[in-house]
Amino acid sequence: MLAGRHNDFANLIPGIQDMMRDHLTQAIEDYLKTIYVLTDEFGRASTTQIADRMGVKAGSVTGMIKKMAAMDPPLVEYRKHHGVVLSEYGRKAALETLRHHRLLELFLQETLGYSWDEVHCEADRLEHVMSDELEERIAQVLGDPLRDPHGDPIPTRDLQIPPQSSLRLSDLRAGQYAEVQRVEDEDPDFLRYLSSLGMIPEARLRVLDYSEFDGNLRLQVNGQGQPVVLGPRVTQQIFVEELLAL
Repeated sequence: MLAGRHNDFANLIPGIQDMMRDHLTQAIEDYLKTIYVLTDEFGRASTTQIADRMGVKAGSVTGMIKKMAAMDPPLVEYRKHHGVVLSEYGRKAALETLRHHRLLELFLQETLGYSWDEVHCEADRLEHVMSDELEERIAQVLGDPLRDPHGDPIPTRDLQIPPQSSLRLSDLRAGQYAEVQRVEDEDPDFLRYLSSLGMIPEARLRVLDYSEFDGNLRLQVNGQGQPVVLGPRVTQQIFVEELLAL
């Protein structure tokens, strides 16, 4: 049964697993994952954005991008001063790495008791050495989940992304209701702060007031406790689904 599923997967995406095993280093996988996330948000990724996100020098990024564009098959499409996008192979490879990462995050939380602010760094280390068989077993144990602890969608076996909300909490105004879907920032201190407010995926919110002056929102979280006031620094990184009522 398990072997059959692997064969179906390999037939669906010809050569992608062999290519990844033979050619993709940990550094390349990290670049692909970063480029995917940036292009998903901005359409293209600039070398400056990649450097800032990965904490490396822009010159190092340019060298790696050129190397990835020259691979056979190429992993990216790059034009100087026009940024970079993933090729179809690069996109599939990025999604495979993201699937590993997000399944690991959820496994660490659900099975090993890690908190949502601890799982990212652990998954970053483990995602590069995760076998296809281990990936499948974790997915089965977790019941083929759709989202990781931060609400980010987990790519499916055939490397499709489940639908996700693009509505940010900062877009809401007084009188609207919403449910938290996902949180963009991976900083542990930020995640712990949100946890202390109850602002985690599936939390339900009511917007009590909006300040035109500074963009702050006053919110009731899960219909209980004192209202909280959050500024754009926070609300722009929280994606929600609007509700008609709580």
